Amino acid sequence: MNLLKAVYTVSGMTLVSRVTGLVRESLKAAVFGAGPAMDAFEAAFRLPNLLRRLFAEGAFSQAFVPILADVRRTRGAAETRDLVSRVASLLAVVLVAVTAVGLVASPWLVYLLAGAFARDPSKSGLATELVRIVFPYILFISLTSLAGGVLNVHRRFAIPAFTPVLLNLAMIAATLFVAPHVDPPIVALAWGVAIGGALQLGLQIRPLVKLGMLPRPTLDWRHPDVRRVLVAMGPALLGVSAAQISILINTQLAAWLGDGRIAWIAYADRLMEFPTALLGVALGTVLLPTLARHAGDGDEARYSALLDWGLRLALLLALPAAVALWLLALPLVSTLYQYGRFGAVDALATRAALLGYAVGLAGIVAVKILAPGFYARTDLRTPVRVAFATVLVSQSLAFLLMHPLGHAGLTLATSIGALFNATVLWVLLRRSGGYTPRPGWPRFLLRVLVAAALLAAVLALGAGPASLWLNATLFERVGRLAVLVAAGAAAYFGALALLGFRVSDFSRRDAGPMPPPPLDDD
Repeated sequence: MNLLKAVYTVSGMTLVSRVTGLVRESLKAAVFGAGPAMDAFEAAFRLPNLLRRLFAEGAFSQAFVPILADVRRTRGAAETRDLVSRVASLLAVVLVAVTAVGLVASPWLVYLLAGAFARDPSKSGLATELVRIVFPYILFISLTSLAGGVLNVHRRFAIPAFTPVLLNLAMIAATLFVAPHVDPPIVALAWGVAIGGALQLGLQIRPLVKLGMLPRPTLDWRHPDVRRVLVAMGPALLGVSAAQISILINTQLAAWLGDGRIAWIAYADRLMEFPTALLGVALGTVLLPTLARHAGDGDEARYSALLDWGLRLALLLALPAAVALWLLALPLVSTLYQYGRFGAVDALATRAALLGYAVGLAGIVAVKILAPGFYARTDLRTPVRVAFATVLVSQSLAFLLMHPLGHAGLTLATSIGALFNATVLWVLLRRSGGYTPRPGWPRFLLRVLVAAALLAAVLALGAGPASLWLNATLFERVGRLAVLVAAGAAAYFGALALLGFRVSDFSRRDAGPMPPPPLDDD
């Protein structure tokens, strides 16, 4: 299997998801703005997202996917299907219980999310109502993630990567067709989340049936393989919870800074997720099952070479994305969001948050590749320790930076934490002997930096003053941004081509003879 092609597949489906996500965010900004109602929605939606990362995409997938890959590799389809059924049944029972507790405890959960809402009873009351509506999303999306893990182990990457499109479409439909008929209108958006979660789970059923992997009710938590998953989830939960603690603290701090701060950060976060998902999530999704197989086979050479390939590809694409986010922050925010109830003040405030995030993009993407390097070796403890150290670093910086920089200080602290996380993981992976950089890195870095500098020059000259974007019409913004993006892409990739980069250098199969190191000109 060509891994670069698999990354393209996941990135392509993710691109569709992110484009529909940007349409969703543009409509949200125009219809709901960035005021107290949107603050309440973003706070309410943050809780099921937090639990999703605990039970689904984070701790669960980190523990489940390597063990499932091992069972499939060593014991065949029948035992793989049995493990899927047992784990799915246990996960469903736990999630139903968590959902029930969440529905009852929603008033208290609001204060956990944003204690400053207590100063405004109408705002806290609205947030409580929204929490009750969106909370079942955790049940649907966690089971969706389990199904996606099964499909990824079987190298069916497209459907799991496409499923977020359904959430976006549900929220778009709720904004356009339901919001005008409910009071307050923001409630429609919460129902869009709940319905979108159910649609995502429904899309996974047919592919599982075709693979013969549709789970059957089998509640047996004492089974040795289930216990392996549970034991592995322990440190994984700790590691993921560390990141979620940071998110909760930042939400609290943003709420204390005043109305609009949570929404501004959330709008910037959506833009940040675009390159993060296209690069980091796509690479991590493709790499984890293959890394787990090489680690299980004891093939350290392939394991190390695959990590090296992933890091090079990530840096090649993450660095220009970070440059573009920094220099095109206002053009992007203004073009995508500045309509209806989202004004120039909101655009400038969201730009400030996005600048803080852009600093750490390379670190965020690198963590998505380096952490699976540990998960594949069933070493979840090391990333946990690093994650908690990262919380201490990022939250200490958040308290220091929030007063001089406001909400932008919170996003900058998150970025510095991500760079710290990636650096420490890289050093520890090197020291463990699991990863040895292949030859050619100095020349590779030099050429990428030269191309990125040319990109920066083109974007800086073309972006113009802030007033050019804040006072422009929709068609003027779209036209200018399209020209800038095309010119920047031509400059960066043209420079890479002149410097000797070729797509074939990064084409990699996960079987066959070990390929030579890419771009080794030393």
